[in-house]
Amino acid sequence: MFALIDGNNFYVSCERVFRPGLNGRPVITLSNNDGCAIARSNEAKAIGIKMGAPWFQIRHLEQEAGLVALSANFPLYGDMSDRMMSIAAGLGPTQEIYSIDESFIGLHGVGGDLTQLSRTIRDRILQWTGIPCGVGIGPTKTLAKLANHIAKTAERKPGSYPEALATVCNLAALPASEVDALLAATAVGEVWGVGSRIGQQLKESGVNTVLDLARLIPAMVRNRWSVVLERTVRELQGEPCISLDEAPSAKKQIACTRSFGHAITDLPPLIEAVGAFASRTAEKLRRQGSLAGQVHVFAHTSPFRPGPKYSQSTVVPLARPSADTRVLIQAAVRGITHIYQPGFQFAKAGVMLLDLMPDTVCQGEFAFEGRESSNWKGLMAALDAINDRFGRGTIHVGSAGTGEARPDWSMRQERLSPQYTTKWSDLPVAWA
Repeated sequence: MFALIDGNNFYVSCERVFRPGLNGRPVITLSNNDGCAIARSNEAKAIGIKMGAPWFQIRHLEQEAGLVALSANFPLYGDMSDRMMSIAAGLGPTQEIYSIDESFIGLHGVGGDLTQLSRTIRDRILQWTGIPCGVGIGPTKTLAKLANHIAKTAERKPGSYPEALATVCNLAALPASEVDALLAATAVGEVWGVGSRIGQQLKESGVNTVLDLARLIPAMVRNRWSVVLERTVRELQGEPCISLDEAPSAKKQIACTRSFGHAITDLPPLIEAVGAFASRTAEKLRRQGSLAGQVHVFAHTSPFRPGPKYSQSTVVPLARPSADTRVLIQAAVRGITHIYQPGFQFAKAGVMLLDLMPDTVCQGEFAFEGRESSNWKGLMAALDAINDRFGRGTIHVGSAGTGEARPDWSMRQERLSPQYTTKWSDLPVAWA
């Protein structure tokens, strides 16, 4: 048995915890540079705001419908996610954190009333963090995710579904006839792993609901579509095909890319930005215990702004695999210097680490003594420890910036809320 715990409208819910006045109002969270909507409250959905809607197209709703738009506050969301996941882990012996707001829990060996236990954990998350959640339970991960969708839909649309399914839906506790009715009332596009293209093909073949998909013959699905869709069908039929990933595999690529708040025309700020991006990728690289063999760097102008267009990238191979921030920044600076051309207004740049391998791999040590400190791991460990304790960027390589709070190339975040739980100066104060 599996459960999926999912925070409702997670980014918006995090903001509402510290600003109760936002409850009941249409609220959205904007992407980097305040570009488009990436999270919407139910009220925002009700006035027709679509996921990914460009801000310039919907900003008139501030005056017309009382819309509140906020810049994405990822430090806050990440910290609230950690708190939510630690409480969710109490539901079962194993956990897979699937995304910032979703967590699969393995219920194998858990006795008692799973529905009531899930409600207890959900209520605890709400009381301790303020984040409302939905919980779905099923004999496979696909059915658990589908049950979670049903639970959230039942909560949003009272009367359309049985009241008992709101917030927690346990498909394993329902009679087969009720499960079939729920699957028949759910569009096939709501199934985990069924994208828009496959969903359209299924509809053209007369497969319109989840029940239609669950009744297909797996072998026929494999021959006509793919092994992946066959696995989905088997999961809908109650056959576990997707195991719980308690320890996610190491990433094969690590990237940090950003659009600039203002166009950059000169090389020095471009170097500073790329240095900061390389520093961030180095932190991620060390966190997963890997080394990089190559550094990919790119920069381009905006396809939407007037003026000449330019897009270029390069790959800088390293003399030896490394996770040393200094080495990776040096490679990134060489790359951006190589592709830079004056006369263009650069809108975005990025750094991607390629050819990743475990940091247990050592080769050619004798050939590089003197060129790279043999104690770089200790230095980087100290760097990470200080930045973890006092905040990212407390200590950084000089080429990655001067320590300005808002360099010219930083993202536009004109509607950013305080970092209530991760920054001392932003801690909320309660007056007696």
